[in-house]
Amino acid sequence: MRTVPAALAALSFVGVAALAGCSGEGSGDGVSQNAPATSSPTPSPSPASGWNPSPGSVAAVGDSITRGFDACSVLADCPEVSWATGSDSLVRSLAVRLLGPTKAADRSWNHAVSGARMAQLPEQMALAAKERPELVTVMMGANDACRNSVRLMTPVADFRASFEASMRQLRAGAPTAQVYVSSVPDLKRLWSTGRLNESGKKIWSLGICRSMLADADDLGPAAVARRNAVQDRVVAYNGVLRDVCAKDRHCRYDGGAVFGFRFTGAQLSPWDWFHPSRDGQARLAEIAYRNITAAEPPV
Repeated sequence: MRTVPAALAALSFVGVAALAGCSGEGSGDGVSQNAPATSSPTPSPSPASGWNPSPGSVAAVGDSITRGFDACSVLADCPEVSWATGSDSLVRSLAVRLLGPTKAADRSWNHAVSGARMAQLPEQMALAAKERPELVTVMMGANDACRNSVRLMTPVADFRASFEASMRQLRAGAPTAQVYVSSVPDLKRLWSTGRLNESGKKIWSLGICRSMLADADDLGPAAVARRNAVQDRVVAYNGVLRDVCAKDRHCRYDGGAVFGFRFTGAQLSPWDWFHPSRDGQARLAEIAYRNITAAEPPV
């Protein structure tokens, strides 16, 4: 998920929001932004399922969400707050929760690329495989739905083919690496939440995710149908992620946890009201850690 190139003009609308920086406040649903970075308990292996809930290394692939784009400053990646591999003590990334801060610095890698779509995932998987990681995290698909028009969204068949190719690419270099696949976020909920903020809507009007966010206040039949088409495509993408992952014995899908997360404005970037803020990144890390360390995969 990437902001529109013209978003530099948005600075004139977000002077007040920009003062918030990375200090987004928590929404009170379980993760405090001011909580100390305590070490997480080491989970016990689950021999029955064959899934190891305490992998010793983590490689991340995906798009700008995993790069922490617009979480710390406008129009910039901020990998230190990445939900998957970041080092920020307030986010407490998945890698930090699993490995601890010291080991995470040496045993985690972030190969995500801002703006990437599923067609670029095989290349990222090849890079991840070279690290010989014990766990690979995947969060990809939002850019396939977030296009300038519904017509330009990635066809479901192409999305499936690229994800299958990505898994083959990983298995060629890392046959036993575990894979954790996050669902694509609910873009329609993002619209319904962000449209309540006037500054956010002004930024969106510059061209961010037009397939869903264009004309944010338009509730006419055509606009409703357009947003429903995007929502249906995201649901279809998540079905592909679930089905392809289910065919790999070392893969675990999040059961739709990210798609179903009831995020608020506190979890959105103050610069674009689109990407996760630092607080949003912390929530993603919490969801991933909970699902990866569970004895059974989410349903």
